[in-house]
Amino acid sequence: MSPLWLVALILGLVEGLTEFIPVSSTAHLLLLGQAFGFHSPGNTFAVLIQLGAVLAILLVYAGRLLSVAAALPHDPGARRFVLGVVLAFLPAAIIGVLAHRLIKSVLFETPTLICVMLILGGIVLLWVDRRDLRPRHLDATRLPLGCYLGIGLFQCLALVPGVSRSGSTIVGAMLLGVEKRAAAEFSFFLALPTMAGAFTYDLLKNRDVLSMDDAWTIGIGFAAAFLAAALVVRGLLAFVGRHGYAPFAWWRIGVGVVGLGALAFG
Repeated sequence: MSPLWLVALILGLVEGLTEFIPVSSTAHLLLLGQAFGFHSPGNTFAVLIQLGAVLAILLVYAGRLLSVAAALPHDPGARRFVLGVVLAFLPAAIIGVLAHRLIKSVLFETPTLICVMLILGGIVLLWVDRRDLRPRHLDATRLPLGCYLGIGLFQCLALVPGVSRSGSTIVGAMLLGVEKRAAAEFSFFLALPTMAGAFTYDLLKNRDVLSMDDAWTIGIGFAAAFLAAALVVRGLLAFVGRHGYAPFAWWRIGVGVVGLGALAFG
């Protein structure tokens, strides 16, 4: 069996590499964790290390986010964008709090469901990527408020592990007329409150079952997720512009099929 620190490092790297691409980082962490025989109290590890990936967004987009913050007092467009992010954040936040026990104790513990969601999500991603969509919105910071809310409703699908937070928001945005690069970029911005909120809520709910050993493990995964996510965020938009989302769709399908095979014959 691999040392715990090495497992945490590997899982952290996987989290950072997969968080912002539409392949479901949570599914990868849960399935890999099972393969390694790794289990964290309250299934907190997969949620808490996501904050490392959030910090990567803050690093890469620091200049743009500071510009938005500085413009809030005098720019209606900046205030409208912030309101849009809040509208997109609220649906999943509300449902996530209400269904927290079901999600963590049932859905997170059902690998067959996770694999099936990976496959179905890959098929949907292929379908959307191949459609001749005519984007009406090219700037992630200038979408209609109704569009922001619609993307937030799509994000609720990602409460089922295997669906993918980035995948559901990107697909939802594209179906609502957002250009594919702008859809990915807004998914980055929406990750900030969504993942910070999930981190805070999960930490509060599980603070009594976490030990100092858990803190070290989470810290290693957190740091690895930050470094890996910083690399992904810098290159993802260019990759999507050249190749679309089909490579991620096929990856999802492959992982789901391999996972089902392992569950059936393992």
